[in-house]
Amino acid sequence: MTTETRKSLKSYPDVLEVKDLCTVLNISAKTAYDLLRKGTIQHIRIGRVYKVPKKCVYKYMDTALKN
Repeated sequence: MTTETRKSLKSYPDVLEVKDLCTVLNISAKTAYDLLRKGTIQHIRIGRVYKVPKKCVYKYMDTALKN
């Protein structure tokens, strides 16, 4: 993960919403929901709302860059 991405994540809360995830990863909402539904990015689901801990975004980014 680039230093720039890590710096941009510091300005977000410890738990991200889907709209924040889209902004950080520069992806569409459809792609974000696909990644969450497939379990590619670990998350917490409360009813119909997805919450993504920041550490899970870091983990996803590190894994994606290795592949």
